[in-house]
Amino acid sequence: MEPTKVQAKARIPRGKFNGINAVADESGIIAAAAMDQRGSLRKAIAKAKGSEASDAQVSEFKVLVTEVLTPHASAILLDPEYGLEAVKHRAKQVGVFLAYEKTGYDATVKGRLPDLLPHWSVRRLIDAGADVIKVLLYYDPDDLEQINTIKEAFIERVGAECRAYAIPFFLEVIAYSDEIGDENSLAFAHVKPSKVKKYMQEFSQPQYGVDVLKVEVPVNPTGCATSFTSSVS
Repeated sequence: MEPTKVQAKARIPRGKFNGINAVADESGIIAAAAMDQRGSLRKAIAKAKGSEASDAQVSEFKVLVTEVLTPHASAILLDPEYGLEAVKHRAKQVGVFLAYEKTGYDATVKGRLPDLLPHWSVRRLIDAGADVIKVLLYYDPDDLEQINTIKEAFIERVGAECRAYAIPFFLEVIAYSDEIGDENSLAFAHVKPSKVKKYMQEFSQPQYGVDVLKVEVPVNPTGCATSFTSSVS
């Protein structure tokens, strides 16, 4: 008689379970609308109106988009800087992601280092209506060790904070290469699949406390098209 095989079942805290369910639809699919853009959105509004966009105009735009899109979504991703009014205007039963990171990065410092919004914490984001905490990170797995160590420790701290409050932590990683530069180039298209695979392996490790890892498409369609054109010409 063969010995009984016991399989361990992964368990997550009730708060994390509830948070993930809050941003998913009845089928368990997360169909979220993203409206946490800040700097890029302000520039786009300014270009459209021909003058600088105010904080109030950025906030109003997020409210209008939230009202239009959330009836067709399971959740809305917003930021606490301009999006809190929009949280109040989402459709019924729609969950809320709130971004925890500062928008963009300091281009004068090597490494596209991340930073958190200084007036916010996980507890405060929860109080503001967050069902899930989201962080965006620029990461080159082939960068200098001292740069990546800073980023990895940063994610560990956010993961620990989310674990303490039993709220889901969603991490969105964007691959890049300062050595290559243009992420739309053929040169970057050749290395992007490897970089995406490496960061998936890294941030799937338990010390980061990431509940859901949002992964970008690992190929660059522009680069692939360029490569195909070159090969047949």
